[in-house]
Amino acid sequence: MALRESATIAVSQRAKALKAQGREIIDLGAGEPDFDTPEPIRRAAQAAIDAGATRYTATEGILPLREAIAADANRAYAGPDRVTAADVVVSTGSKQSLYNACLVLFGPGDEVLIPTPSWTSYYEMVGLARANAIEVPGDPARGFKVDPDLLARAATPRTKGVMLNSPSNPTGSVYSPDELRAILDLAAARGWWVISDEIYRRIAYDAPAPSALDVAAHRDNLIVVNGVAKAYAMTGWRIGWTVSPTAVAKAMNALQSHTTSNAAAVSQHAALAALTIGEPVEAAVHAMVAEFKRRRDAALPILREAGLRVLDPAGAFYFYFEAPGAGTVPDAGGAFCARLLDEAGVAIVPGSAFRTPDWVRVSYAADQAQVVEACHRIARVARAMRA
Repeated sequence: MALRESATIAVSQRAKALKAQGREIIDLGAGEPDFDTPEPIRRAAQAAIDAGATRYTATEGILPLREAIAADANRAYAGPDRVTAADVVVSTGSKQSLYNACLVLFGPGDEVLIPTPSWTSYYEMVGLARANAIEVPGDPARGFKVDPDLLARAATPRTKGVMLNSPSNPTGSVYSPDELRAILDLAAARGWWVISDEIYRRIAYDAPAPSALDVAAHRDNLIVVNGVAKAYAMTGWRIGWTVSPTAVAKAMNALQSHTTSNAAAVSQHAALAALTIGEPVEAAVHAMVAEFKRRRDAALPILREAGLRVLDPAGAFYFYFEAPGAGTVPDAGGAFCARLLDEAGVAIVPGSAFRTPDWVRVSYAADQAQVVEACHRIARVARAMRA
C-alpha cells in the first residue's frame, strides 16, 4: 500500500521551517498540550531513575502500572467480566496501541468502519493491517458524529469493526452515553469489534466525556485505548495502553514482543505516578482543562463573527470549521490553509487530512494571546476571500 505522511506532522514541520527562515509564524497545527508535565510526575520519574528504572521491563508493562490502569477501568465498568492486569498492554504511546489492535484484529479483505472526519492515522493503520478503511461521513449538524443507522448502511458482510474517538480529533465532538450505547449494541449484534480511542476523554468542558466502558454491557468485542499524552501533558513520554479481552491482550503482547518490546521503563513509572498520586496531579489536570476552556470561549466568537461555520467543541482542543469556498473550490480547506500561512503567518491543518477537504482544523493548544491573534488573522483572510 502507498502510505501518506501524517498531515498534522507535515504542517508542524512546514511551520518550523518558515520560522527558521525568520518568518513570524503562529503554529496552531499540532495536537499537543502546551503545558509542562505536572511537577509531581516529573519528580516521581527522577526518583524512579535513581532507584534503577533503566532496564527492560515485561513487554506488556510493569505490573503496578497495569494494575492501576485496570483499577481505573473498573471505576467506569460495571459489567460481569472485571478488568484485570492481564487485560492491559502498555505500549509506546496510544498510537502504537491503536496499531497493535488493528494488526491483531483485522486482515486482508476485512472492512473497518471509520466515522469521518477522523484522525488521519486511523485510515493508514487499517491499511497497514491489509484491511479496508470504510469512511462513514457524519452529519455536520451533529458535529460529524455517526449513529447506528449510518454505520449499518455502510456495512457489508465483510465488516469486522468500527473505530470510535470521543472526544473527537478533529471535531471536538463528544458522544453522549446513549449515543455510545447504541453503537456498542449494534456492534454486538453484528459481531463487530469496537476500538474506542479515548485519549482526549479527560479534556471535556460542559460535562464529563463518557468512556465506552461506562455503557458497555460486556467487553467481549471492545478494545479501549488511552494514555497519558493529552490529559497529563505527557506527549513526549510515549505511554499508551489497551484494555481488551484477555485473549486479545495476549495477541497484542506477542506482536509487541517482536516490534518495540516494552515501553521506556522510566516513562512507565511516570505514568504510574500520573494515575496514582491523586490530588496534586488532578489539580494540574483540572487547571489545564479550565485554561483550554477559557481559550475556546475567547476565540470561538471571533471565528463565528467572521461568518465561519464552526462546530461546537465540547472536548479536546480543536476548532473545526468550513473553509471559505467550500462546495465550489476544489480542496477549499487546503487552499485556505495555504493562503493563511502565506499571507497571515498562521499554520493550521487542512481538512483533507481527515477526509473532509472543505474543512480545516485549528488547535488552541497555545498561549491564549496567540490563539486570539491567530483567530483574528483567520477572520481577516476569510473575509478577504469572500469579498
